[in-house]
Amino acid sequence: MKIKPFKGVRPPKELVEQVSSRPYDVLNSDEARKEAAGNDMSLYHIIKPEINFEPGTDEHDPRVYGEAKQQYQRFKIKGWLVQDEKEHYYVYAQTMNGKTQYGLVVAAWVDDYLEGRIKKHELTRRDKEEDRMKHVRTLNANMEPVFFAYPHRFDLDAIVADVCKAKPEYDFVAAPEGFRHTFWIINDKATIDRITAIFEEIPAMYIADGHHRSAAAARVGEELKAKNQNAKIKNPESDFFLAVCFPDNQLNIIDYNRVVKDLNGLTEAQFLKALKTDFKVEEKGADIYKPQGLHNFSLYLGGKWYSLTAKKGRYNDADPIEVLDVTISSNLILDKILGIKDLRSDKRIDFVGGIRGLGELKRRVDSGEMKMALALYPVTMKQIIDIADSGNIMPPKTTWFEPKLRSGLVIHELN
Repeated sequence: MKIKPFKGVRPPKELVEQVSSRPYDVLNSDEARKEAAGNDMSLYHIIKPEINFEPGTDEHDPRVYGEAKQQYQRFKIKGWLVQDEKEHYYVYAQTMNGKTQYGLVVAAWVDDYLEGRIKKHELTRRDKEEDRMKHVRTLNANMEPVFFAYPHRFDLDAIVADVCKAKPEYDFVAAPEGFRHTFWIINDKATIDRITAIFEEIPAMYIADGHHRSAAAARVGEELKAKNQNAKIKNPESDFFLAVCFPDNQLNIIDYNRVVKDLNGLTEAQFLKALKTDFKVEEKGADIYKPQGLHNFSLYLGGKWYSLTAKKGRYNDADPIEVLDVTISSNLILDKILGIKDLRSDKRIDFVGGIRGLGELKRRVDSGEMKMALALYPVTMKQIIDIADSGNIMPPKTTWFEPKLRSGLVIHELN
């Protein structure tokens, strides 16, 4: 893999809590407007600039992208974002529920994405790509990092551990999630050169989160490469984009669950009977039941929890896609029994990240909004890597990585 250090644009340490924000795609415009209320320094003014217009303004309005550019310039003029004088790598640690994961913040090479060495496991939507491309083009910067995983290496672990002995540049607990974010600057040239050399030995990296940001950054980089070649500019910064790279053995993948509005004309008894064709069904009572392992599911229906265990022979162990619990549940429950064939477009189904807990599934069913809920056991990092290596794509709404990367800790400019 080809990576490089870069001159990060970032907030002074005393302002980092006010400037940094959650990623643009984990909350809607109204939620961002509320979080940014009374805080002119919030990064939402740049990454969700529609909040500076009247409620209901289309976030894809050309005026909104122009506002993002003006806000970015304002932040730099005010000194809320300042560019480092030298090129650095950075270490970014996140702590959730007492567990810490340590990532290296780098500029990743566009060609590694375009040529398939940065591997994806999800499809992207063109409209979402276009939105982020316009944002990158307008600001001439990657405002938010992509979340990568790499096959862990003890030599990189040792380097990161050594860097983290020093006092961090940033160290704070972010609201509203309550996760800790810690950030170090790597100044030593020998260490920087060693990191670059080690990454050259890594054959592939994997997109954990940020498929649309990756695609958009790479496509803008591809556009600029043609212009730079015509202008005879060598090794331009726009050949690279912002990423945080974590060792695969540190990452936390949580469940991504489903709630459904109706039983496709069946009574509860008929639905449970239909399930018994392909699953061992066990009633668990009113207390929340959590899936115990792969191929075991948790169903909430009619005020009761059930354990569903897929029967042998109902799925293909030899196929990296068919063996996934999201595929098993989609084929044998959502499609076969409930008639839900397209998870991306069917309005009868919704998805709930496991960070909200299984109590959120119970709440949505008990409220009458949904008829039933299905909880899945989380996929493993090995499954993701196997699928990406095989060139396959995971079904929609399969992975949920937590904690999310904090935006605004460092920005990568393309000029």
